[in-house]
Amino acid sequence: MKNLTLPIRFGIVTSACLMAYFLILALMGKHTNVFFSLFNGVITGFGIYETIKYTKMREGKAFSYGKGFMAGVTTGFIATLLFTIFFAFYSTELSSTFLSDLSEVWSKDYSNFEGIVFFTVAIMGFATTLVLTLSFMQLFKTSNNLKK
Repeated sequence: MKNLTLPIRFGIVTSACLMAYFLILALMGKHTNVFFSLFNGVITGFGIYETIKYTKMREGKAFSYGKGFMAGVTTGFIATLLFTIFFAFYSTELSSTFLSDLSEVWSKDYSNFEGIVFFTVAIMGFATTLVLTLSFMQLFKTSNNLKK
């Protein structure tokens, strides 16, 4: 559990940043425009990058690809899970018109639009997490090509 404290903390902070960004968009009336959600990848990426960086600093010579990958994935998954729960709460309890506004913008053909939206938010977050973690680990891994 001690190895997961840093990724869990970064995951919680990353999800708080995602929530704050979403609420700022909501205040400006831009939260139904899906293109603004592209910045979520930047927020999530920063959280994952910082987690891997601090994990490498903390581990020193004991840092491995597996430890960095686990730290990044844990951070992203926790951030995505918490943000998806917040998103579901916001769209069903805080702003009852949000999903209908979103469906007017995007689609009226789905009978279970809520479920599709929540599923899409979660899958986008998990996919972003995997891709960014794999990308960032290329920066932090030790090279076997330069042996001294």
